[in-house]
Amino acid sequence: MQVRLTLLILAFTVGTLAAQAQGTLPKIPGIAEIVTVAKGLENPWGLAFLPDGRLLVTERPGRLRIVARDGRLSEPLAGVPPVVARGQGGLLDVALDPNFSTNRLIYLSYSEGGPGGAGTAVARATLEPRGLEDVRVIFRQSPKVNGTGHFGARLVFARDGSLFVTLGDRYSYRESAQDLTTTLGKIVRLRRDGSPPNDNPFLTRSDAKPEIWSYGHRNVQGAALHPETGALWTIEHGAQGGDELNHPQAGKNYGWPVITYGKDYNGSKIGIGTHAPGMEQPLYYWDPSIAPSGLLFYTGTAYPGWTGSLFTGSLKFGALVRLTVKGDTILGEERLMQDVGERIRDVRQGPDGLIYLLTDSPEGRVLRLAPLGKKP
Repeated sequence: MQVRLTLLILAFTVGTLAAQAQGTLPKIPGIAEIVTVAKGLENPWGLAFLPDGRLLVTERPGRLRIVARDGRLSEPLAGVPPVVARGQGGLLDVALDPNFSTNRLIYLSYSEGGPGGAGTAVARATLEPRGLEDVRVIFRQSPKVNGTGHFGARLVFARDGSLFVTLGDRYSYRESAQDLTTTLGKIVRLRRDGSPPNDNPFLTRSDAKPEIWSYGHRNVQGAALHPETGALWTIEHGAQGGDELNHPQAGKNYGWPVITYGKDYNGSKIGIGTHAPGMEQPLYYWDPSIAPSGLLFYTGTAYPGWTGSLFTGSLKFGALVRLTVKGDTILGEERLMQDVGERIRDVRQGPDGLIYLLTDSPEGRVLRLAPLGKKP
C-alpha cells in the first residue's frame, strides 16, 4: 500500500510539474484548465492538425513551424512563399488537403506583393521533412492595392473538396466589395488547382469573376462548415460595431458597405442603413465590436454543455466567445477567458476532441482547454 501511495504521489507531482512547465493558466470554472501547449511564436495566425497529432502553425512575419506533441517548435520550414509582413499582412492561414494522408499537400494564404501593392494569395505545396516542395500559387486576389489591412484569408475545404477562401475589402477600397469584377470583399470557391468549379454562381457572367461565391463582405477572419448541413458559416469584422455572423450562400450579397450595423471610426454613418432590398441580413451581429477571429463548431463531448456550440475568438476583449445555436438562430452568448488577457486569433478542435487556441502577440502561444477531472 505504501509503495502504491508513493507511486501515486510521484505521478501527481510529475503531472503537476509538467503542467507548470507548460504554463497552466486560470481555469474556466467548472469546465477546463487553460494549458500552454507551445510558446514563443511570433503573432501566430493559423493552425492545422497533422494526422500524427503534431500541429502546423503559421507566424505572421512569414514562418511556418511544426509543433511537436510535447510543445517543441521546429525550425522554420523552408519553401514558404515571400510575404508582405506589414500591418495585418503576412503569412496567415494553413489548411491540409482533404487527401493529405496520400498526397501530403497543404495550402497557405498570405499577403503577396506585386504591381499596385499587395493582395491575398493562396499557395499549394507538398509538405516534406525538410520543408515545402513544389510550391505553386493557385490564386491571387485582384487587383493588388496599397494598404496593410483587411486581407481576410481563412481557408476552409467544403465536403465536395472545393476550397473556400475569404478575401477582405483591403480597408480603403470598401466600395469594391460590391464590384463583381474584383475579388476584394468577396468569398471565392476554387477547385484544388485554383480553377473555378463548374457550379459557381457567376461562372457564365462576363461582368463577374468566375471564382466568386458571395460578395459584400468587409473582412472575414473566421470560417467553418456546419457539422450537420456542411454549409459555410463565416464571421467578419465590422467597423465600430457591426461584426457579423453569416451563412454565405452562392451568389448572394451581404451588403458591405451599403448596409451595416456599424459606424465609421470617425463616428460617421456608413452606407444607407441596416437594410436594403437584395442584401442579406446577418444571423447575428455585435455592437460594440468584439473583433472576431477564428470560428469553430464544437462537435466533441469533452466539455459539459458545449457540444454543438459555436466558438470564436475576440481580439478586442481577449475572450473566447461561445454561442448557443439552434438552426440558424443564436440563442445565447457567453464570454470566457477574459482574465487571460490575450488576443485570441484562431480556434480549432483537435483530433483528441479538445479545443485549441492561438494567442496573437509577439510571444504568442498555442493553448489547450483541458477538461477538469480528466487526465491529459
